[in-house]
Amino acid sequence: MNVTLPTAQSLRAALAGLLDGLPPKQAAQAVDRLIASYRGETPTDAPILRDRSDVVAYAAYRMPATFEAVRSALDALVEVAPDWAPATHTDVGGGTGAASWAVAGAWEGAATTVLDWAEPALALGRELAGASGVPGLREARWERARIGAALELAPADLVTVSYVLKELTAQARTELVDAVAGAGQAVVIVEPGTPDGYARIIEARDRLIAAGLSIAAPCPHSGACPIAPGTDWCHFSARVSRSSLHRQVKGGSLSHEDEKFSYVVATRFPTTPAPARVTRRPQIRKGQVLLELCTRDEGLDRSTVTKRHGELYRAARNIAWGDPWPPEDSA
Repeated sequence: MNVTLPTAQSLRAALAGLLDGLPPKQAAQAVDRLIASYRGETPTDAPILRDRSDVVAYAAYRMPATFEAVRSALDALVEVAPDWAPATHTDVGGGTGAASWAVAGAWEGAATTVLDWAEPALALGRELAGASGVPGLREARWERARIGAALELAPADLVTVSYVLKELTAQARTELVDAVAGAGQAVVIVEPGTPDGYARIIEARDRLIAAGLSIAAPCPHSGACPIAPGTDWCHFSARVSRSSLHRQVKGGSLSHEDEKFSYVVATRFPTTPAPARVTRRPQIRKGQVLLELCTRDEGLDRSTVTKRHGELYRAARNIAWGDPWPPEDSA
């Protein structure tokens, strides 16, 4: 990653500069409604974000978490395709542009187009991008489009779809995934890390494979998911730092929170998927580390790494939930 490109800190600074004028009570009320929509059954015939106050509240409440989740998924793509970089990027249902900030932080020079059906979200996204000081973001195109059925997408090296599928009917989800599969050389889809979010990811994963793409992450293979339906769900966690504004609109006191998310990365070009991936937070015990893994050849597996494993044990003590296993320099 190029550390000179956008970071979570610069995103928070841009948010703070644009959101200062919103009365805290109004922001909190809008956040409460958005939380209800995010966690419940959302109508799929209209945008969730209705006006600027909704969009401002959404940006403060959700944009930092979406940024971190998408950045984690993009990190996984960089790991398996370190020499690849997109020249063009389409962010479908991108709203205020959190995924576009993450893409601009991963690669320099990608020409981004953000599509969304909520004009207030696009408008605030333009403002935030303009305040970023990053050429790729400042030059992004923000276009209104109805997301879902009958969406026509121009070819792009990278297509991102983050926290969008939940808002769509089953038929619209199917058509959208088929559209992004046809348009993108690489496709990154992120959903909430809940059982139903995971179910939507698995559904999308199957359609991406059927369209001829190969799974690059988080799975170490393009075969069937080894998790028996209804028994568990695959999800990961990203640490999100909370600004004072973020704590104010969410009513929290901690300086951080953990965003749970599920994702899939699929490509039409060769990648080198990890032999295995850590699917739960590692359990560190005296002299040993317990790892829950999804593996290329053995499906779900539990591995105990002890001191006698030497360098591998030292690597296991520093491994994180969602990381590939084993690390290249310890394999």
